[in-house]
Parts: sequence; C-alpha cells; structure tokens
Amino acid sequence: MLVSAKEMLNKAKEGHYAVGQFNINNLEWTKAILLTAQEMNSPVILGVSEGAGKYMCGYKTIVGMVEGMIEGLGITVPVALHLDHGSYEHAYKCIEAGFSSVMFDGSHYPIDENIEKTKELVAVCNEKGISLEAEVGSIGGEEDGVVGAGECADPAECKMIADLGVTMLAAGIGNIHGKYPANWPGLSFETLEAISNQTGDMPLVLHGGTGIPAEMIQKAISLGVSKINVNTECQLSFAAATRGYIEAGKDLQGKGFDPRKLLAPGTEAIKATVREKIELFGSANKA
Repeated sequence: MLVSAKEMLNKAKEGHYAVGQFNINNLEWTKAILLTAQEMNSPVILGVSEGAGKYMCGYKTIVGMVEGMIEGLGITVPVALHLDHGSYEHAYKCIEAGFSSVMFDGSHYPIDENIEKTKELVAVCNEKGISLEAEVGSIGGEEDGVVGAGECADPAECKMIADLGVTMLAAGIGNIHGKYPANWPGLSFETLEAISNQTGDMPLVLHGGTGIPAEMIQKAISLGVSKINVNTECQLSFAAATRGYIEAGKDLQGKGFDPRKLLAPGTEAIKATVREKIELFGSANKA
C-alpha cells in the first residue's frame, strides 16, 4: 500500500518536475494531503519529523493511521511515508514500524562518520525495498531542535554520499526551514549546479520549500531537484483559517465548537496550499 519514493522520484527527475513532501501533524493534515494528491492525480510523500512522530503517539500509530486512511479514502496514487531529518536511531525505528522511506540526516557528523552510517543504512534499506534520503551540508533554520545556518554543501562530499547508493540527496544550497528572513540572499544555484554535475541522475531534495519564490523553485527543478519539502506553509494556512473561524465567532454558533467543524476551515486551507504546490512543482497527473 505504501511505496518507496524511489520510482516516483526517478520519474520526476526524468520528467523535470518535483514531488512534494508534505509533513503531517495529525489526522486532519494527513487526510487533507492524501485527498488533494488523489484529486490532482499526483504522487505524494508524507513527511514525519521525530517531534511529530512523538506527538502522534509513535511511528506504529502513524503507519496504522496512514494505511487505514489510504484504504478508507480509496487513495490510488503512489504514497510514500517518510521520516524527515531522522537520526540514526530513529531511521531504524521507522524501518521497523513499517515506513516506506527514511531520511538519515548525518550532516552534523564529520563526513567520514556520515558516510559510514549512511552506507550501513543503504544496505538495510535496499534489502527491505525502502528509499533512503541522505544529507550533506545542514539546512538553515530550526526543525525539531536541529539548527542549521543554511550553509552550502561541498559538491565533492555530495558525490561521496551519492556514490553510496542512496535514493535521494538533500544538500544545503542556502535554503532554510521556517519563514525566510527579509535579508535572505536566496538559493545558491551555482552550488546546486555543481552538486547536480557531481551526482548525475541522483534526485536532489530541496528542504525549506516554504516562502521560496516560484521562479526559484522552477529553476531548482530544472537543475535536478526532484523532491521539495513543505511544512511551515501548511501550518500557517491552517492557523490563519482556524483563527478566522474563531474570530468570526463561528465556534459559538450552534455546535460550531465541535472539533469536526472547528478544524474544517484549517483542513480546507491545507488542501488549498497543497494544491498550489502540486501545480507549482509540476507533479499533477504524474501518478
């Protein structure tokens, strides 16, 4: 039911589009993303950070929820369930729980240690048919307590990791998690091009997809980016719609306090955000 991200990303690389990884935080998030991907006939990657994994009562709970939802909603597009910015220990926990894809973020280790741990995980993931994402050069901003300054990765180090046989590679090109500051200099396309030249057919991953201008996204895709991560943008649209509902006093009308009603506007806002991103990334009708 869940699939590895390998085939969808290889197709994206060849077709010069990108597949969105949308992080999930609860049932509403998951449902909104799955329904929108199905509606747009797009492959999709559901991302789970370690913090969100803990919040949703562990990885087994998440696998059960996602698989049940795929069946219950009649989802037929390819869906990968992916650990986002995983530690070495949590990559193994997700493999054991039934995730179809994991990220091992070894970017904070010395390159030799990153290579050693990634190599070990490549063997395990290959054996189980799970896709593996690795990272070189940390992504800026903060995600679940992992803070990066947004430095650019070394293309030679990217090649060393890519050559281990990972499915996809996340490389820092000046991108950051969360909202981009006003003085952000933008993505380093020079770095991206150099990495792309070194890694060949390897699908590249752009983290921190929220707030990057559309033309930069399209240029990144033209230079080999095949997976783009979105999280903050869905959170912001969900929060704004929920605030609007409460500020309009709708929770005080009739049974407007019912969580199914209270959370509905936010869920619709997530759908709208995901729809917009799938169109921008070019993955609609690519399932």
